[in-house]
Amino acid sequence: MPDKEVSFFNGIMPAGPLWKVAPTRDEDGNSFVDFMMIIPKLKKKPQKYIDKTLKDIQMVLNQYSNVVVFANINMKINCLWISHKPQPGICRELVGAIRHYVPEATLVGDTAR
Repeated sequence: MPDKEVSFFNGIMPAGPLWKVAPTRDEDGNSFVDFMMIIPKLKKKPQKYIDKTLKDIQMVLNQYSNVVVFANINMKINCLWISHKPQPGICRELVGAIRHYVPEATLVGDTAR
């Protein structure tokens, strides 16, 4: 499978519920894995900062285009959603790569376990 550029919505399209737009399974019926990150106060930052942040996230997504199948940034709630193919350690790797360029990005997860 050739590498492809992963694109994500950045407010150009009307926001819809993720359950309607995010893929959940591949063509063979295998489930995708997804996670969410919050980028605190992103929408309140200067436009130049927002543009750089989105560009940096896009760069990371493109580096992982062999596993990332969907990404969505919701500027209204400063939320980044990523769906990817299941692969051991890839979630941690993706989060680390995003945090390298956007250190304030925080992984949302269940810490009660």
